Amino acid sequence: MEMTRRQFALSIAAASSLRSSLFEPALSPLGVPRGVVPGRVTWAHNPAAVTWDGTGSWWTDANNNQSVIDGMVSRSVRGLTDQKSDSEAWSAIFHYFNRTHGRGNTGYKAGEKIAIKANLNNTVDHGTIDRLNTSPHLILSLVRQLTGPGKVPQSAITVFDSSRFIPSYLYDKIHHEFPAVFFVDHIGGDGRAKAEFKPNAIPFSITSRNATGLDTTVVEATYLIDAAVLRAHVSSGVTLCAKNLFGATSIYTDWHKNAHDGFAHNGDGSASYSAFVDYLGHKDLGEKTVLFLIDGLYGNDNVDGPPHRKWNMAPFNDAWPNSIFLSLDGVAIDSVGFDFLTSEWPVLPDIANADNYLREAALANDPPSKTFYDPERDGIRCRSLGVFEHWNNGTEKKYSGNLGKAHGIELFQVG
Repeated sequence: MEMTRRQFALSIAAASSLRSSLFEPALSPLGVPRGVVPGRVTWAHNPAAVTWDGTGSWWTDANNNQSVIDGMVSRSVRGLTDQKSDSEAWSAIFHYFNRTHGRGNTGYKAGEKIAIKANLNNTVDHGTIDRLNTSPHLILSLVRQLTGPGKVPQSAITVFDSSRFIPSYLYDKIHHEFPAVFFVDHIGGDGRAKAEFKPNAIPFSITSRNATGLDTTVVEATYLIDAAVLRAHVSSGVTLCAKNLFGATSIYTDWHKNAHDGFAHNGDGSASYSAFVDYLGHKDLGEKTVLFLIDGLYGNDNVDGPPHRKWNMAPFNDAWPNSIFLSLDGVAIDSVGFDFLTSEWPVLPDIANADNYLREAALANDPPSKTFYDPERDGIRCRSLGVFEHWNNGTEKKYSGNLGKAHGIELFQVG
């Protein structure tokens, strides 16, 4: 029997109440904020960015306005750093990263490599595919930024997904404009290099069956850009920047063959070890990430398939979210992505206590699970990996930083 409007409204209200009872109280920041502006997450929203009506393919040029997306990325990097120009913004980003990672107060230097970890989890080969992956238009904007105001040579940039495939719609778009950019995926060929792995590079904080090899792309890079997609996921509840780093390890293309130890959380609210904290805390993964990015141009309530549900929450109002999020704090940006997803879809599969990894990461130096987070097994405990909190509500979307408090997340809307 079809739900009445009243029944539907009551079910949503009940789901929202359930969501509130399962997660950390709103505006209760944990951890140490990171960033030029500590804890800042930029949010660029422009309804003109993507206009796909469900026919054809979401990734075609006809459905994605490159100039609008370019502008969103430009305003985001400036907003992230409070700079007036894109070149000053990139200088501030590189200086901040190097200064806080024991590399001195210096910017980007010639010869340093930058790896961009795209989320291409839904690819099956080098051909085109309509399942949702990282936007090729967003990656093109990012490469334009790096090679232009960022002053990074094309040849120093690698776009990769070690466990999946670089589809032709992404490769062709980037390669046409930037032929010296490198591409690495699981099988190589067709202009892509085949991923090679350094064995036992990430032994994890606790003994597990997870893949321990790391793509030499990230091992040899000076900087990493973590380009995730805004979407939900079974078992882990969400898949954002932390989980995107799983794709840099020596896993199989067939997910059935891969161990996922420490991915699932305890649904009852009790604390547990999270492998995602090891990814965020590893020296060649999260701690090498100079910029965290979430592609929210479309977003999805599941990990598979093409975009299929437009968003009801304001300001989207039954449209694609048309959003891009950037941060220098990997915990803060995943906290924001988590709040957007769970406010739009409060009853996502396996969402109960799915924010466990964010709490563990924010307090990685002394986590609720009492895990000794040391992903390299070198005896050095992880520090706090960023700041975690939930916003006040899905209407106002305010965090502690938006309310004038000195400690917490600030969701900074640009443009």
